[in-house]
Amino acid sequence: MDFDGQKILPAIRRMKDFEKLLQYDSFGYLVLLETHLAWLHDMVRLARRSGKKILLHADLVQGLKNDEHAAEYICQVIRPEGIISTRSNVLSIAKKRGLITVQRLFLLDSIAVETSYRQFEKIRPDFIEVLPGIVPKMIREVHQTTGTPIIAGGLIRSEDEIKQALNAGATAISTSLPELWKP
Repeated sequence: MDFDGQKILPAIRRMKDFEKLLQYDSFGYLVLLETHLAWLHDMVRLARRSGKKILLHADLVQGLKNDEHAAEYICQVIRPEGIISTRSNVLSIAKKRGLITVQRLFLLDSIAVETSYRQFEKIRPDFIEVLPGIVPKMIREVHQTTGTPIIAGGLIRSEDEIKQALNAGATAISTSLPELWKP
């Protein structure tokens, strides 16, 4: 599974970036970060109208509690293409509803990684987002351990770091830096 060959997943924090990206033909998938509940439905609808698919970071929606009821609301009413979350209950609901699921895995320490592996076994998400995405050795390890496509995200600040993550086995890179949003 991949994103139709798209290697860079623009991660959007500001409305002006969202509006700009709607006009780019080279990006079919967009990651929506830190948005407000009041704007969410319209943003997903506008994206869809522009031929874009939204991967929504459910943990960062302002005005929406991060629980099962919120996950059901997102899946049934907002209907993005996919959900990104650290929470297994949210990902389980999204998976049952047929959305793309992305489990965020923070490389804090060995305990955090082992806990994420256990969570992975329960959920079996479609993708794992490894953060920070600047640790090629861990990208390789997570991919080999889980057999799941990897998105590298967080602290990626150069084209060289993008290449290193892709060479380590990442399927795609998630970045909020507009200067790296090149097809």
